[in-house]
Amino acid sequence: MKTLRACFLLSILTVILITPEISAQNLNESKDIVSNTSTPPDSSAMKNTIIGVLIFASVISLFLIVERGLALRQSVIIPFRVVELQGICKTEDNLLTLRATANKIQSPYSRLIACAIDHLHLTREENMEMLQTRARSEVARMERGIVVLEIITGIAPLLGLVGTIFGLITLFQGMGVEASAEQTALFSQGISIALKATLLGLVVAIPSLIGWSYFNRKVETLAIEMENLCDQFLYEQYRNND
Repeated sequence: MKTLRACFLLSILTVILITPEISAQNLNESKDIVSNTSTPPDSSAMKNTIIGVLIFASVISLFLIVERGLALRQSVIIPFRVVELQGICKTEDNLLTLRATANKIQSPYSRLIACAIDHLHLTREENMEMLQTRARSEVARMERGIVVLEIITGIAPLLGLVGTIFGLITLFQGMGVEASAEQTALFSQGISIALKATLLGLVVAIPSLIGWSYFNRKVETLAIEMENLCDQFLYEQYRNND
């Protein structure tokens, strides 16, 4: 957890250091165009704000991809030691050992097994109902942060498009009725600068989309595997009791 917090703080520091530099570069480029046309100066501030937001979104996306990638590893969600002890859980002492190990190795599956052991005095149907309630809570914890990737995937291209359209509108407003060759060259340069916002939006959205799709599938796969293991555990325990 401390490592993840350190990575997040480092990401924020990166945004603070990089954003002014990129904004200054874009501002200098925009000044060249503004000085030769009647483009309103507010366009540069608007565009730099959008680019700053996109850079911040990219850092958040990168942080979540790394954090979820580490948190959703198979060995973290379903510890091998817990599964191993579950396979040889035949006696009361084995149950106590499994329960102690589940408390020691904190993970989603460990908490499910602990819940199942704590409710073995109930009927199998009642135990499964308690287990399903706890499983929904664990799956929600596993999905934490993934929804943010979905949001970034949706808004990043739109923000980039807004920046591009806003830039083009201000450029068209600054062009005269009869454009000179110099104005035409500057206009082409302005379009290039405006399209950078769309490009940056896509660069942010594509990795976020890949991460969101992958982690959704990963959570679904892990949830099914945990469900199968819990069903097997309950079947063995209630069969032994019968």
